Amino acid sequence: MAIPFKQEARIAAYVMKQHLSGKKRYPLVLMLEPLFRCNLKCQGCGKIDYPDDILNLRLSYDECMNAIDECGAPCVSIAGGEPLLHHEMPQIVDGYVKQNKFVILCTNALLLHKKIDDYRPHANFTWSIHLDGDREMHDKAVCLKGTYDKAVAAIKLAKGKGFRTQINCTLFNDADPARTGAFFDEMMAMGVDGITISPGYAYERAAAQDHFLSRQKTRDLFRTLFARGKTAKTKWQFTQSGLFLDFLAGNQTYKCSPWSMPCRSVFGWQKPCYLLGEGYVKTFAELLDGTDWDKYGVGNYEKCANCMVHCGFEGTAVADAVTHPFKPMLQAVRGIVTDGEMAPDIPLDKQRPAEYVFVRHVEERLAEIKAQKTGT
Repeated sequence: MAIPFKQEARIAAYVMKQHLSGKKRYPLVLMLEPLFRCNLKCQGCGKIDYPDDILNLRLSYDECMNAIDECGAPCVSIAGGEPLLHHEMPQIVDGYVKQNKFVILCTNALLLHKKIDDYRPHANFTWSIHLDGDREMHDKAVCLKGTYDKAVAAIKLAKGKGFRTQINCTLFNDADPARTGAFFDEMMAMGVDGITISPGYAYERAAAQDHFLSRQKTRDLFRTLFARGKTAKTKWQFTQSGLFLDFLAGNQTYKCSPWSMPCRSVFGWQKPCYLLGEGYVKTFAELLDGTDWDKYGVGNYEKCANCMVHCGFEGTAVADAVTHPFKPMLQAVRGIVTDGEMAPDIPLDKQRPAEYVFVRHVEERLAEIKAQKTGT
């Protein structure tokens, strides 16, 4: 794994403390979206389909600090939108680092060469640069030629300045395992500190809806990909737990833990998870205690049927590792199983139908903005 030992040990101690105190639901990573504005329009993204009045919103420094104080998670992943468009981002990162939080700043890297000197290397700080494959794959995914070359140049720049630097890679249904594996080989040779990998987020407002993977296609893709990884010259270093990767390959039957990576955005605390915006509340306590969690998840809700994303299932894998400590040890020795029968999946025959409430939430937020402007 590419997770630093210090971070791994602190998170393990944090999780153990939650379990010993009897807490059923607790956060691991704050997913912070301080803005939705972006300088790309990726075909699989559902975060930029908003009117300008919403795209112009920003969480302030104080709001970002209050978010981590509310939830108490040991880690913060800052996304968006494009975080480097936020003028207070250097102060926000510095504020979290001073609180001894592990900070991952996600960026498409188009602005990194202009902004990098506003930041300082620190053991708790990581650049996470968006790369969805090789040059052709990535530029196609983000709908802009030349983006791959700029991201690679940014990786080399960040590494040269002493920053911990990883990539985040989202795979869609046109991903080729051999080609993706060759891309991972290239990234390892370049010296990246790790790879965060995920099947494509099924955002309901994404411009292209035919690129998302079904659960079975996800399992098949990752089995084939991880089988290739066993013969790679340089071992691929992932930033996720071994049990989560094992889950992607169809070897674990997990229900999601959406509260483990709560999302705080310009709308508020997002219910129920980072991927589904079906309601927003003002406090983390309201999110945790006021969400009917049993209404969501694979087998419970149609929108969740194909989800195998880390923001829902990594928390489950981590909790499994703590409650069954020999399981991750065995998995580490055995490696990811890439052949044979897969673990049973969760049946979908009792899931409730999808509700489409996105437009209503946008209208409500626009009404709030108008009222603030007019003082009514």
